[in-house]
Order: sequence, then C-alpha cells, then structure tokens
Amino acid sequence: MPSVAVKLYSVFFKLLLKHRLHNLISSPPSPDPFGVSTRSDESVAAANPSFTDGVATKDIHIDPMTSLTVRIFLPESALSPSELRRGDDDSHPHNPRSDRRHSHVVIPLNQTSPERNESRRKSYEPYGGYAPSAKRSSRKLPVMLQFHGGGWVAGGSDSAANDFFCRRIAKVCDVIVLAVGYRLAPENRYPAAFEDGVKVLNWLGKQANLADCCKSNRRVNGVELKKLNVQGHIVDAFGASMVEPWLAAHADPSRCVLLGVSCGGNIADYVARKAVEAGKLLEPVKVVAQVLMYPFFIGNNPTQSEIKLANSYFYDKSVSALAWKLFLPEKEFDFDHPAANPLAHNRSGPPLKLMPPTLTVVAEHDWMRDRAIAYAEELRKVNVDSPVLEYKDAVHEFATLDMLLKTPQAQACAEDIAIWVKKYISLRGHEFSY
Repeated sequence: MPSVAVKLYSVFFKLLLKHRLHNLISSPPSPDPFGVSTRSDESVAAANPSFTDGVATKDIHIDPMTSLTVRIFLPESALSPSELRRGDDDSHPHNPRSDRRHSHVVIPLNQTSPERNESRRKSYEPYGGYAPSAKRSSRKLPVMLQFHGGGWVAGGSDSAANDFFCRRIAKVCDVIVLAVGYRLAPENRYPAAFEDGVKVLNWLGKQANLADCCKSNRRVNGVELKKLNVQGHIVDAFGASMVEPWLAAHADPSRCVLLGVSCGGNIADYVARKAVEAGKLLEPVKVVAQVLMYPFFIGNNPTQSEIKLANSYFYDKSVSALAWKLFLPEKEFDFDHPAANPLAHNRSGPPLKLMPPTLTVVAEHDWMRDRAIAYAEELRKVNVDSPVLEYKDAVHEFATLDMLLKTPQAQACAEDIAIWVKKYISLRGHEFSY
C-alpha cells in the first residue's frame, strides 16, 4: 500500500484540484486563440543554457499565432568528442545501467576526481550557451517529444516537476527531450492540445530540413537562405535565425520517440497516429516508438479498475470527469470520444497494426490502469511490440508528480523506460529486451 505521507498528500491534492476545476467550470475564462501553456499559480523552473547538472535547457516559442512552446533538454553527452566513447548511446556514463568499461575517457585516470571534473567542465566551456561551437565535434542524439500531464487544465513544459522529470529522462535515455508546452483547457478545448502536438512534430521536420540547408546556400519557399559560418545555422534575408542551433548540431530526428504522461499520453498516441498517416511526408523525422505513462483513457463502459478504484489516490474518477468536461466541447462530450477512448468504435486513423512500438506504464492503485492495459493487448494482437510495466503499490503519476519524483520507484521507472526505448534508438539494433 502507498505510504501514509502519500495518502495524506493525496487528500489535500484532490481537494485543491477539485476546487480549481469547480472554479474553472463556474467562472470559465474567455476563449483565447493564443491560449495559455502554464498556469500563473504553478511553480516553474527557469531555463538554464549551462550544463550545471548535466543538462542544458532553453525555451522556444514556435508558433506566432498561439502560445505553443517547447523546452529543449540537451544532455552534455551530446558535446562529447568521439574519443569519449566506443560504440553507441547505451554505454554513456550517465546511464545507470551502462557498462562503464566501454567508456574511454581521455582525461588521465591518475587525476583525482575534482581535477577530472574540472578538466571535463573546462572541455565544455567553448559551447557558448545558446550557440554550439563549430570547433568541437558533437554527437547526434535521438529526439524525444514529451507531453506533460495535468488533466488538460494544468501543468506545463516549464513546471518545476516536469523540468526535473525531463532532465532525468534526457540523462538516462541519452536523448534530446523536447517538452511540449501545449495550450491548456478550458481556454482552448479539444482539439487544440492534439493539434499542438502535431505542430511540434512538423516543426521538428522543418528544423531538420533547414539544418540540411546549412550545407549550401538554397532557397526555401522563395526566400533566399544564407549560411552563417560562425554559428553554423542559416538566416533569412532579414538576418533572422531560421534554424534551431542545438537541434541542427545534435539532433537525429530519424530516431524520434514520443512520451506522454497522463493526458499527455492521449496526445502522444494521437500524434503517433498522425505520424503513421503522414508516412514519408514527415521525413527525415521518423517516430520509432512511443511511451504512454498511465494514459488518461476513459470510456462509457467502466472497466474493473474504474469500478474498484474509482476513489483512488490523487486523481479519482469523479474529479477526472470534471477535467474531461472542461476539455471536450460541450456538444462533443462523451467518454467514448476518440480523444478519450483509444478503442472507441468511432475512432478514425490508421489500422492498429501500423502503430509504432508502444510501452505502457501503469500503477496498481490507478483506476485508469485496465483501459491502458486493454489498449496494449489490442496492439499485441496485431503484432505491435507493446509491453506493459505495472508498478506495485504505485499511484497515478507516481514517477512524475512533484512529491514523488525523488522516490526510488520513480527513478527505477525512468531507467526501465530507458532500457526499452534503447531497443529502437540504438544504432546497434535491438540489444535490450524484456
């Protein structure tokens, strides 16, 4: 069973959440095309372009018509020269499950730890914060699009909890994380958040193509592109930067993974379906896998867990129903809505057999678990790799909620995700498996 501290925190959490949702229902904010991506009363973490804890971050506003943003999480492993390692991503020293014997560090081993850390720190100084140095060789890392949770109405790509989680994922998976700051409800109801997810995927593809233009002067959409040798990126005729330098220098979009937390899992699954439909139109972006962490699925016909665990910790079913009421348009409110039920009869899109490999994370004390497991079972029936990781004595958002982030179970979950994901992002092929 969850600890006493978790039980007490859950009580206060549900009271505050219910109060917030009722306020949004009784006094709904005016519809806003621009929207919001973070609530003003939430704790946020400022972006930090230095590698003080092994990961640098920065925020980018990618859509001038809305509030859509992304926070980039760049692990310092991307800056390592080729001599630092032999082989591929999974041997990186930041990966707790890596074999340290495969790392070949050029710093003399007879130095003391502080001296070695200082030498390593100085080796990254030429990076220059926001602009990668053209003098230093870099590694291409897979890209992970991350969609935060919060019941459609809360959370953010820059929230303190999400910042901590994404830093952890960037390090243990050895990937560049793009945390998506999608628009929140009820200012922007369905399908705003889903459309934002697809926009970021398309933006990633555009960035990859623009980075390719750095190799020569070209014209894109009739605009002449000029290469800026110092920064290694291109500008338009007005001198404005058109390519994100971190991604141009370090991202490998052909190894793209989607990761969604709670309601973010619903967004990730939608984006995966759209990626399948787009096919080669997305190139060079290729979605090779997705991770659904306790997805926010629901349906009209209740499952066993929805009946038995209706009053479960943090997000009980009645409170979650209020969140869906704020997210779905009034005329479309239905728990079998395609956004809510992945197996609804009216769900359009590609056949399930075309979906990317899908890892589903569920918690024992979460009323949403059965429907997530059922979706994974349907994927397995059509030969999609879709394992389920169920964590005992765990609650909804056990690996991403602020007070639970530093628990051993949360750390173990991140490491388990890394093991499975590396089956599909490793350049050496499927070397890990459950």
